[in-house]
Amino acid sequence: MSGTLTGSKARWGVLLAVTALVLAAAGIYAVGAYQRFEESRTAASSVGITAGQPLPAAPFVLFRNTASGQGYGNAATVPLSAPGGTRAVSEQECDRVHGTAETVVCLKTNRGLVTAFEAAVMNRDWQIQRSWPLPGIPSRTRVSADGSMIATTVFVTGHSYAASGFSTATEISLPGGTSGNLEDFALMVNGERLVATDRNIWGVTFAPGQSDVFYATAASSGRIWLVRGSLSAKTLTAIHDHVECPSISPDGTRIAYKKNDGGGLVAHWKVAVLDLASGRETVLAEKRSVDDQIEWLDDRNLLYGLADDAVEGDSNIWQLGTEPGSQPSLFIAHAWSPSVVR
Repeated sequence: MSGTLTGSKARWGVLLAVTALVLAAAGIYAVGAYQRFEESRTAASSVGITAGQPLPAAPFVLFRNTASGQGYGNAATVPLSAPGGTRAVSEQECDRVHGTAETVVCLKTNRGLVTAFEAAVMNRDWQIQRSWPLPGIPSRTRVSADGSMIATTVFVTGHSYAASGFSTATEISLPGGTSGNLEDFALMVNGERLVATDRNIWGVTFAPGQSDVFYATAASSGRIWLVRGSLSAKTLTAIHDHVECPSISPDGTRIAYKKNDGGGLVAHWKVAVLDLASGRETVLAEKRSVDDQIEWLDDRNLLYGLADDAVEGDSNIWQLGTEPGSQPSLFIAHAWSPSVVR
């Protein structure tokens, strides 16, 4: 019996020693990776930048800077007339941004011993006016044209809309700091209230000139709809199938969105435009899979982000006309999450 106990203690001792070595090695690797990341952020930027500037006079493009070096991951702007020119980079790190001429909404990841997620609202001098915690990984955000309403979508579980079993939380923050969780809104499909518990709502876009109206995506039991939302009635009414991450045009007549034509196992999102009056859908010529909430450059052109296949952590913003057959062109290199401020 004594020999058995001694052997068991020895095995436990070896296991504990190996575990300690693995944890130490993981810690050393994590520290080294963090140091390399910080060093890369302080290196000279690979693009022309200026710092410490307030929001410029409209029109401009707000975006997340993904150029390597100083300012990587920070919110930035360029004049709409010179998207490839020198970018003004703020000190605010953001995963997603959207804004107006006076307000910037930033969804961010605060890394530390415990990673936390946050939404922050900043003025045109990049000073935080208010902030609140988010319950998951930042995914989408939109602010109404007058800056009064802010929509946020996060992943509560899963990291991608392509993954099965993902779950989202979407809220609209109103003046005074009050907010409404869209899970609490009544989802109406074909005139009947859908009471299924497996609902997901994401990708809000606010209707221009209509303070009570917004659009979003709703999904349940494998079906996906474009829904028209009413803040006052707290309803979401399905109006079209297979619409994800809608974005309404500046004139309020059309919705641009991503449309999955890859089936359930491997998602592949085409870019499409829906005419709200006629219900006519136009699928555009972009062949790459666009997993983004599209932004309208103007009433005839769209913007969206795509990861750069050659450089990990980098991305580019592309432009695409809404006419059938239009081909994409590079709009802003090393950039993500475009927001056009007119």
